[in-house]
Order: sequence, then structure tokens, then C-alpha cells
Amino acid sequence: MTRRFSLRQFTLLDGLAALAALTALAGAVWSPKLANGLARATGSMESVELSVDVRHLYLDQPETFFAAVREEGIVSIVIRNQPAGRVQLLAVDDITLPLLDLLPDGTIVEASDPTAGRPIHARFQLQAEAETSSSGVVVAGTKLKIGTPVELEGLLYRVTGVVSGLELP
Repeated sequence: MTRRFSLRQFTLLDGLAALAALTALAGAVWSPKLANGLARATGSMESVELSVDVRHLYLDQPETFFAAVREEGIVSIVIRNQPAGRVQLLAVDDITLPLLDLLPDGTIVEASDPTAGRPIHARFQLQAEAETSSSGVVVAGTKLKIGTPVELEGLLYRVTGVVSGLELP
């Protein structure tokens, strides 16, 4: 005697299991990693240089911080609270402006700020793999434009900055 499949044997639990499997499959198909892999395979991914300005960093030893960041060489980036992976660090520079004073004879004197707890301003030059289109640059599924807030994270630091420059190839 052979048994035939009947829809009466299909229970609510079977339906929920099928729904969970379809949801997992849809998540795997539409994941950003798969989209990035497809974009890389089709050649639409290009190397983009971006500048991120970080303002008002209070550092005890700024030169030690800059040396540690340069030595690490790779930075994790978060764009609009969405992790966007790791990017290569090209350079990090201190862009703190000196104090300027105008003397009564019309000359301008430039001096560094002697304050011990003065804030430091830094510019991170980064290189990322991005998809470029007519609407702009897309890094890890997130549009990246000048003025976009980003978070940079390394081994010993996590700083918040703003994209100040994009160089397309």
C-alpha cells in the first residue's frame, strides 16, 4: 500500500518552517556582501579616495596617536550607523590651525596654541572599494557624499568625523 501526500498533512508548523527557510534564502540573496561580490565581478567596483575630517580630538599625546594610526594602516568605517567594512589608510595629518595675531603695524604673527588641553583636528585619507554610479558613490550599500557623518575605528580609538572630500578615478 502506498501513501500519497495530502495537503491535510501540511501543518502550521510546516508553514512556519518553510517561511523561515524562504526568509533566510532571501537574506542571503540580497545581502550587501553578495551585492558587493557581484559588483566586483562585473567590474563596477572602483577604488575611491576619501578624506574624513575629525574635529575636536582631545589627546594627551597627539604624535603617539598619529604614529599608532599610521602603523595600523587599516581602519574600520561606519557610515550612518551602518558598518561598511575596513578601508585602507593612506595618511593621517594634523590640520589644527595655528593662532594668528594682527600686530599694530599690520603684520601677522603665527604661533602654536600653548594650551595643554587644546583640541586637535585630524584629516584621515582613506582608500575604499566603491560602486560608482550617476547618483554618486556607494560604499557597502550606503551612499557616501561630502558631509556624510562617519565613524572610524581602530585598535585603540573610535572617532566621529565628516567626509570632506571624494576623489573618483
